Amino acid sequence: MISLVLAMVWTRRGQAVTLALLALLAVASAVAAPAYLVAAERAIAAGQIATAPDNELSLVLRRTTDTLDETTSSAGIAFPDVGTVLLTLPGFTYHHAAEVPAVGLEETTDFATRVVFRQEICAHVRIVSGRCLAGEGEVLIGERTAQRRGLTPGDSVELTAARQDDQSRPPTWMAAAAPKPMTVAGTYRAIDPADGYWGLHGYFVSGTGVSSGEPAFTNAVTLDTMERTTTLLTIDGLARPGTVDIDRLDDLRADVARLEATALELDRIQFDSGIPRLLDRIDQGRAAARLLVPVIAVPLVLLACFTIYLTVGYGAEGRQSELAVVALRGARWWTRWWLATGESLTAVLAGAVAGCLAGQLLVNAVSAALFPGVGADPAITSLRYAPLAAVAALIAAVVAQRRQLVSPVTRLLRRAPARDHRRIAAAEAVVAALAVATGVQFALSGEPLTGVGMFAPAFIVLALALVAARLLLPVVNLLAVRALNRGRLGLALAGLQLSRRPGAGRLFALLVATAAVAAYAVGAVDTADRGRAVAADVGLGADRVVTVQPLTRRQLLTAVRALDPDGAWAMAAVRLPGGSVSVPGLAVDTERLAAVAAWPAGARDPRDVHRILHPAAADPPALASRDILIDATVSTPGEMRMVVSVSSLAGHGDALVEMGFLKNGRHSYYQRTEVCRDGCRINGIRLSGAGGGSTITGQVTFHQLNTTVPVTLTDAAGWRTAGLGRLSAAPDGLRADVQVTASVAEVVWIQPVVTPYPLPMAFAGTRPADPSITGVAPVGVLLDDAADLPAVPAAGRESALVDLEYLDRLAVDPKPVIDPQVWLGPAAPADVADRMATHGLVIVSDTTAADVRAGLDQQGPAIALWFHLLAAVLAALLGAGALALTVAVDRIRRTEDLTALRTQGLRSGPAGQATLWTYPVLVVIATAVGVLVAAATWRLTGWALPLAGLTPPDVPLPSRPGLLALLAATGAVLAVELLVAFLGGRDLRRRIERR
Repeated sequence: MISLVLAMVWTRRGQAVTLALLALLAVASAVAAPAYLVAAERAIAAGQIATAPDNELSLVLRRTTDTLDETTSSAGIAFPDVGTVLLTLPGFTYHHAAEVPAVGLEETTDFATRVVFRQEICAHVRIVSGRCLAGEGEVLIGERTAQRRGLTPGDSVELTAARQDDQSRPPTWMAAAAPKPMTVAGTYRAIDPADGYWGLHGYFVSGTGVSSGEPAFTNAVTLDTMERTTTLLTIDGLARPGTVDIDRLDDLRADVARLEATALELDRIQFDSGIPRLLDRIDQGRAAARLLVPVIAVPLVLLACFTIYLTVGYGAEGRQSELAVVALRGARWWTRWWLATGESLTAVLAGAVAGCLAGQLLVNAVSAALFPGVGADPAITSLRYAPLAAVAALIAAVVAQRRQLVSPVTRLLRRAPARDHRRIAAAEAVVAALAVATGVQFALSGEPLTGVGMFAPAFIVLALALVAARLLLPVVNLLAVRALNRGRLGLALAGLQLSRRPGAGRLFALLVATAAVAAYAVGAVDTADRGRAVAADVGLGADRVVTVQPLTRRQLLTAVRALDPDGAWAMAAVRLPGGSVSVPGLAVDTERLAAVAAWPAGARDPRDVHRILHPAAADPPALASRDILIDATVSTPGEMRMVVSVSSLAGHGDALVEMGFLKNGRHSYYQRTEVCRDGCRINGIRLSGAGGGSTITGQVTFHQLNTTVPVTLTDAAGWRTAGLGRLSAAPDGLRADVQVTASVAEVVWIQPVVTPYPLPMAFAGTRPADPSITGVAPVGVLLDDAADLPAVPAAGRESALVDLEYLDRLAVDPKPVIDPQVWLGPAAPADVADRMATHGLVIVSDTTAADVRAGLDQQGPAIALWFHLLAAVLAALLGAGALALTVAVDRIRRTEDLTALRTQGLRSGPAGQATLWTYPVLVVIATAVGVLVAAATWRLTGWALPLAGLTPPDVPLPSRPGLLALLAATGAVLAVELLVAFLGGRDLRRRIERR
């Protein structure tokens, strides 16, 4: 009996090989998914490690002491009580450091100078003048500090350990130890402030009340001989290449956790590391991959089983006459069963066994191409779904032949097998019910890609494909009948073959599902790719974003405009942090938006936005020199003070210039400020109390300001006031009726009207009731909703965009802004960093959209989606294989039918059309419908896929595939299946002509 089955296989070896290949693809698909996940998880880890910043590859132990205790070596600054723990954490380069706060180097006491000993300091700084440290009592100071204080190598300075004076407001630093005389050995510049050597200490971060951004470096013996207040001891560890490895991530996590636990047990030891953040991001990426791979693997495996069911059923129908003879001879049921199923089961089983190896080899090849140097790490776990896929394929083969196993001889002898409408309708109803159930679970679940929701895309595709077959084949039959009535025999015969051939509906549904799965898979890849591009560009804001040391708004604007006078590639930008009553967003030099900013799709032209946010306004009153002269008449029962807020027109900074106490009567008030040596803009005049808590009500009339262009003071409309003040025109000037106290908040500001007010803004999202910006002007700057945006670059939705120059004109506080930025466009020159340095812009961080995109491409979603392309290829092969086997099975019967028609007088033309058009027409219609099914399935399920990255920015991301991507995917499927259909039709035509 076995030899008979093998003879049957050999006789129809073409069909057997095709069926085996389909089974191979089915099992290979089931093996490829877990195998690819293993490879993807390794690639995700490798990519995140390769792109991780130094702060995620380092750790630091800190201990703060009042003095160096006897257990601490001054030469090594070590931690003996945790040294044994560090010895169990190999692969790190350790640097010891000690730090003492001191005063004496800077004129201000708003912040302390950081006096730092750090191992190997000379290898990580560039000596600008003098030499590096050599002996006791020597210090290295920053080049900007030396310029500011007029110090050169060989000069002496006294540094005194300090403590913070918490009684002052704001807090200041005061000397609290004996002064330490030191000699300036040299001045330095950090070679790379972002290098991992510097650890997590932020040595070069500057800001008002924070730091100068230039520590004073000394050696251990100098620090030992210095009387100290508090000493911060640190050990920094930076992972050497290969330490954070994909094969020992769990061990590394355990080591870091053990070190953290040990530090908690010890007295005054603090532990910090960015390594857990890196490991968590790797875990998040792997979790995303475990969601995205099964989403397409499940429909692919179901498509494979459906393919086997269809092709085996077609083959069994082609062998009905043989099976009828077996039944007619009275063979026993097991003999009949074996002869009916043996041929198909043998091919399916052989293909299933080969599929286990093929799936792993396929993933190995793909991984070698996509993730060189990572490896697929083959594991037995990759085969965990292979038995299920093989059993499913065998069951599909048996179910496809159920009619041939139980039908009587008379039914088997019929050339047109009876259709089992009830069974087919019941099966399709089950598929539809599963599609609805899984779809509802998908839509309602908080985590749709878990549980039965994972099967929703697969069942929706299959259900829509079956519905399409139900609806379209009757239409094809109607068109065929009309063609027959009109005498178009070739078209009629082709249409009738499609509509009336048993199993044609299932073949049509299969081809629809094939195109839909391929289009869905490629659509996910396309949507994710465009989403990552938007996240990198609009999410960052520009082609390159450089954060610089804190500056005032005017200094930033002046420096950037001098850097790029033509406005072709550089733009100043300041973030608006927002708050309970202040809107978040950006303030930028809007004139340069079009040239620099990455603009969100669908937003109005950035040139229009500039015109809206920066309408024409009067120039602010300006001073030509250092001198400020105000002629005013004062009438008040108490003393008031006057302060003028100015901003340099040449980028020298901003200042609040004390004009002194106001005296009753008419007087001139004079002051000189170096900030205005190259000209200044007047931001406003502040009137405040001179001390005491009583309220002062008075009147001040301004007669003259020594501005370059005389200011019309008799027009009160040219000025505005903030606080308890009222302006009016006097015959000889501007009269201000004011009410002030000694309170900082209860002052009166008088400002020139040199901007529209409220300030125009472009807003994205739901607008607040009364939008304003606080912390800039004397009171909150009111905003006017002037334009809509889908998102503000780098700020996202629910944020505002305002003009930085106009916001700066309203500002009266000279305090530097936090994290000022310079946005650079694609046209920025290669030496832009050097150019920025010459204009006083000190770079703190430098991020490019290309770097952001590279990081996104290494995250879990991007790596997982490569499997979708592999699934699209496998789906196309399944469809082509099913079509090839169907054509082969139909060949004998169609040859007999068309030969008989030719004998009865059918012309060669219509006969040729019937042979060549049947399956190509079926393929074209099915592929077109497949695109629509993919689009519908995406509409129902695509929203839940984590495509753009683990933490995408809050900007509008593409939500659906591009038309070109769908057409490319279905076009490739169509080309392969048309080739199979054309070759099958040509072979059929050749057979007919031979007869």
